[in-house]
Amino acid sequence: MTQLKDQPCEACRPDAERLTSEQIAEYLPHVAGWQVVELDGVLQLERRFTFKNFTEALDFTNRVGELAESVGHHPDLLTQWGKVTVRWWTHKIKGLHRSDFIMAARTDSVL
Repeated sequence: MTQLKDQPCEACRPDAERLTSEQIAEYLPHVAGWQVVELDGVLQLERRFTFKNFTEALDFTNRVGELAESVGHHPDLLTQWGKVTVRWWTHKIKGLHRSDFIMAARTDSVL
């Protein structure tokens, strides 16, 4: 498999298929440190990143925000002193799509 971060992230249509549990299990090993969580009945990819201080956490948040804006696919970002929690999922389909795994891999690359 081509590295996920190098694959194209495509905007999802409302009728796009959510990933199956088998597909999620196939992609998950390619995004070490990420976990699948269910919030309000929606599967999402989540990872907490730690930093030395708030300034570093905010800088990372801004880099992830720029990355997200560049492809029109946006995560939830919780920035706190010394940590940032990032959650990716596709809002239009209320679940996980291949693009969420691509963006998780790209998030790791902006560390």
